[in-house]
Amino acid sequence: MAKIKPSAPAKSPPPVNAMKVRKGEGESMEFATARAFLGPNFRHGLAVSQVHNESLGKLDFAPNAASYADALKETGDKAAKGELAFASSMLAAQAVTLDNVFAEMIRRMALNMTSNLPATETYGRIALKAQAQSRATLEALTKLHQPREQTVRHVHVNEGGQAVIADQFHHHTGGQENGQSTDQPHATGTGATGEVSALPSPDPLRNGVPIPCRERKRPVPDARRQG
Repeated sequence: MAKIKPSAPAKSPPPVNAMKVRKGEGESMEFATARAFLGPNFRHGLAVSQVHNESLGKLDFAPNAASYADALKETGDKAAKGELAFASSMLAAQAVTLDNVFAEMIRRMALNMTSNLPATETYGRIALKAQAQSRATLEALTKLHQPREQTVRHVHVNEGGQAVIADQFHHHTGGQENGQSTDQPHATGTGATGEVSALPSPDPLRNGVPIPCRERKRPVPDARRQG
């Protein structure tokens, strides 16, 4: 009597790097596909899927390019609204990773200092590059959370050519509201035309600016000349 072998459990199909293209009203399929390819989500999603294919490609729940593209779109939409949580977390993780690379390269450099000078120089260069990139990443993270000050200059030209310049400072704090200061300088009397009084001249009856005279200058006597 023949034995019936139990059927093996069905395996999930491997992830397919397919992208769903949504056609807009009046768009052709070719144009919609080109728009999807030119957008950042699909291209970066495909690149990320290729990067992680070596480690995640054999798993049943491995995401495909479309899944990565959807995740990138969600992150991009949050960034467009001014949310800085993702950027802050990413920069912090990168800074820590680069610092670990620096420490590992320094360790390898120390192991080769007495036996292999070329390897020592190679590890030393990599260590210094990782250190510089870690510092630059931390500076970018600091600037991300540091309020930025912007100067807006308003020039008001009133009757008579009088110009009043007012500097206003606006503090930008990323996704937060702009900082307000009660000590901001404001120009006075710049509302309606002619409200600013003219600057007083040295001689109100004559010209306010000295005009060069056409008469020749008289010679100055020589102080050393004897009577």
